[in-house]
This record gives sequence, C-alpha cells and structure tokens, in this order.
Amino acid sequence: MNKTDSADLIMKLYDLRREDKMREAREWFISYFPESADEIIETMIDRETSAKYRMVTSYWEMAASFVNHGAIDEQMFTESNGEHIVVFSKIAPFIEELREKFQSPQMMANLEKLIMKMPDAKEMLSKRREMMKNWIEMSAQKAQAAK
Repeated sequence: MNKTDSADLIMKLYDLRREDKMREAREWFISYFPESADEIIETMIDRETSAKYRMVTSYWEMAASFVNHGAIDEQMFTESNGEHIVVFSKIAPFIEELREKFQSPQMMANLEKLIMKMPDAKEMLSKRREMMKNWIEMSAQKAQAAK
C-alpha cells in the first residue's frame, strides 16, 4: 500500500468529519453515554437521535472497514485517530446483546476487529469509557454551576 495514498484517504475522512451535519452528530455522540442495549435501541429509533447515532457509528464502521481491507495503513490510521475508540467504548459493553436483538452478527464488526487488535484493547476500552463518563459528568457540573 502506498503511504501517500493512505494519508490522502485519512485526510478525506477528516474532511468528511468536518461537514456540518457530521460535526453536529459527533458533538451529540460525545455527550451520549448509554447504560444499556435497550437505551441504544431507543436512541436508534428516536426521531431526534437516530440519524445522529447512525451517522457517527456507520462513519467509523466504514472507516474501519477501509483499514481492515488494506485501503488505509492501519498504523497510520490508529496514530492519527482516536475518536473511533471513544465511539466503540460507548457501545462495546452492549454489542453482543445488540447483535442478538437485531439478529445482526456483523453489527460494528469492522470497528470491533480494528480496535481489538490493539494492545490491551479491552482494558483500553474500559478506561476510555470511564474517562468519557467522568468527562460528561464534569461538563454537566460545570454547566449547572454556570446557571
């Protein structure tokens, strides 16, 4: 794989993340913290949140598939991105239940495959999930104090 082509694809993915609707969906997802598979399902069918949830998760699933199939250099991708880890950390505890409920064994399989190749992946996901939970709580406290 040509590193220049890989870098170009990574930059194109970055540009897509800057699109207004995608930026709005990503901002929403960062503050989203599901506590169960059922909560994720509710999010997926709610008119206000469905498109945002699907936009973010399908974007990172697509990007991971490019990496998994060799269109983008894996090391280059993982060194220049971290948001996909945050996204997956929020749904990882519930992925098996979601796959069962939707009868979709491949749901988020590309993203899971990419991330689980990383050293200490399960521990990293757990730590990232806890970090995001704390960040969301601190943001809420700061917003409350500003009122």
